[in-house]
Amino acid sequence: MNPWQSFFDRYADRYDAEVFTQNTQAEVPFLIEHLAPPAGGAILDVGCGTGRHSVVLAELGYRMTGVDISQKMLDNAARRAQQAGVEVEWICCDAVDFSRERAFDAAICLCEGAMCLLTEEDDPLQRDQTILHNVSRSLRPGGKFILNVLNASRVLRSADDEDIRAGKFDPVNLTELSDAAQLLDDESITTRLRERYYTAPEIRRLVQATGMTVQGVYGGTAGNWGLRPVELDEYELMVIATRFES
Repeated sequence: MNPWQSFFDRYADRYDAEVFTQNTQAEVPFLIEHLAPPAGGAILDVGCGTGRHSVVLAELGYRMTGVDISQKMLDNAARRAQQAGVEVEWICCDAVDFSRERAFDAAICLCEGAMCLLTEEDDPLQRDQTILHNVSRSLRPGGKFILNVLNASRVLRSADDEDIRAGKFDPVNLTELSDAAQLLDDESITTRLRERYYTAPEIRRLVQATGMTVQGVYGGTAGNWGLRPVELDEYELMVIATRFES
């Protein structure tokens, strides 16, 4: 099993209590403004988790498809949708395996829902590049995409040579290893989790290489979204892009 699938299955019931999930009602108007989907348009939510964005967007009349690797996260998303009285298409699969040719007017991939989450065997670039290709393929020409990725400048400022010697941080591939046991407060878990960080120029080039025009790279830390300059200790970067017209 993908270690991230196992992690999110265990994490699902506590996810919505995290501080970075508390800004949904403010985030959705931002998404609508900058995605500019047509009324009733189809939106793809890659790495949708417990569906906090998908369900609110569905309440506003958008046709939502949420994709996530964790069935437990999707079970919680389905309950959220049922309580809200809306229909959302939930798909349990790895984001590297999902695309739907020109089916969506807009797409989101937020809070490392799919990007940046590697196994120890994954190529540090190829997995995320495949996800971006899938998103680009799934968008209709002119469709917009909003993406969050982990900010490399923050980890570069906080890591030290001991982290490199211990194998916790790899400055060549901008990857970091952490213990799931600490994150879940369960010493019985032996899984290590690997995350990929990006500089702003790198993620811009990566998105552009998949058939999208990048409007900009902005500060994307949860609770502080905006079309604003990136701060060095920003937790996340935000990319806004548009599928090429063709």
